[in-house]
Amino acid sequence: MSAPEYIFEVSSKPSLPWHEVPLIRATDASVKDYGCLVDDPDTFEIKIVRWPQQGWRPIDDGTGDEAGWVEGTFKCDWHGDVLYGENEAVKGHYVLGWSADPQQAKTEEQTAPRDQVLLWHMNYHPDGGQMFWPLDNKPFIVPVAFPGDNLTPDKVVAFWCDGSRGLYIHPGIWHEGIFPVEDNQRFLDRQGKVHARVSADIGKEFGVYLSCPLRADKMKDL
Repeated sequence: MSAPEYIFEVSSKPSLPWHEVPLIRATDASVKDYGCLVDDPDTFEIKIVRWPQQGWRPIDDGTGDEAGWVEGTFKCDWHGDVLYGENEAVKGHYVLGWSADPQQAKTEEQTAPRDQVLLWHMNYHPDGGQMFWPLDNKPFIVPVAFPGDNLTPDKVVAFWCDGSRGLYIHPGIWHEGIFPVEDNQRFLDRQGKVHARVSADIGKEFGVYLSCPLRADKMKDL
């Protein structure tokens, strides 16, 4: 299975049905199995996972988890109907999703309400956790699913964060970039320096796009 292309013409993606993802209010209780909410990014340390043992000889104590972490600004910007992301921490540029059928979505003008992100891709990092801190203190959502390579659309939920706190996710948690509720937003991103990434092309694998609501009235409490 080849690695996905992250920058592309949206019209190269087919029209597919949408699977709406439950939108959950992020609280200490609702996110605890996925990670935690963050109050102070300056003192928060993400978990780094030790390099896996390859054979019967164990990894030496004190080694295999020394790469540490990187951080930088993660920028999210709508261009017409398409949401783009730029992660300075790992020098990544992405098409995160779109608000309308990709065969009709435009980048030069907005033709549909920005009340959802149609998500085509998810990934996880086996080498470390990841923290998103809202630099603009605006609401945002993050789609997530529990670890395991048998990902399916029904396992995905999205957390609505009100912008007053950050969100940390454990190593191995499926996720995508951060989705701003407004037109653009900046986040402090902190993640493992190894930056191992395992991906799933949702459209190709499951024949749907994940519809992640950006509307507060869609939000539910657990």
